[in-house]
Amino acid sequence: MTDRRIWLAKRQAPVLVAVLLAVLLAVLLAVLGGCSSTRTESKPPQQPKPPQRIVLATTTSTQDSGLLDVLVPAFEKAYPAYTVDVVAVGTGEALRLGEQKDADVLLVHARADEEAFVAKGFGIERRDVCYNRFVLVGPAADPADVAHASGAADALARIAKKGSPFVSRGDDSGTHKKEKSLWAASGVKPGGAWYIVTGQGMGETLKVASEKQAYTLTDEATYLTMKDSLDLSLLLGDDPSLYNQYGVIPVTGARNEEGARAFADWICGPEGQRLIGSFGVDRFGRPLFTPNAPGGEKS
Repeated sequence: MTDRRIWLAKRQAPVLVAVLLAVLLAVLLAVLGGCSSTRTESKPPQQPKPPQRIVLATTTSTQDSGLLDVLVPAFEKAYPAYTVDVVAVGTGEALRLGEQKDADVLLVHARADEEAFVAKGFGIERRDVCYNRFVLVGPAADPADVAHASGAADALARIAKKGSPFVSRGDDSGTHKKEKSLWAASGVKPGGAWYIVTGQGMGETLKVASEKQAYTLTDEATYLTMKDSLDLSLLLGDDPSLYNQYGVIPVTGARNEEGARAFADWICGPEGQRLIGSFGVDRFGRPLFTPNAPGGEKS
């Protein structure tokens, strides 16, 4: 080998080494990149979202009768994304909770007030859900002879004339609103020692009437559910004025408006209506409420 060739070989050696190292590095990086792309990054398991809360403001009659003990678990099973918190108050208070958006959906029974609530923009819509009847109950001796009255208004007039004790809820509930309309129809303005105001729900008011052997107006479902613990008899119920319609209203702009709509759709749908129609049959041989929202019809 000539001196020139030896000199060139020495000059090119570092270059060749650098090229060889670059090639090896590129191969190594490609291999490592391939390995990392085939690895699955470990991620923490996703936690299930907690159910969203729906606040249902409803009458004490749906609570005291036991109807909600059937409906609420069935809804939560059908819609596991939601959980229902029940606030059982009078219809007037339930409507006020809706106005203040402290409730998402209402299940109440004072149709004129419900329709006014929706008309003012507080409710999205109102739907019929079910109905039963109000009844007048009182002592079996029936000192005011209510059982022979021509109707509910006549029965209240007889009670007032006799001065027999009458227990009123006095809480602006749907039952209280009905009572006030019946007093107006009777031409009597109730008051005095014989007229007792509890300011409480239906169950507690029935207990007071039983203790005092007084008359009172109640929804039939609550009375039948509590009958065995009361010393009261059903004296009058066959009067069209005692019709008791329940409605459901999702609240406009509610904290959980989507959940409110879901509950309204469900209770007016096939499953909700089926459960309402069967409630009480096993114990009383007939339903305590009659469903009347086939197909979720809107009123």
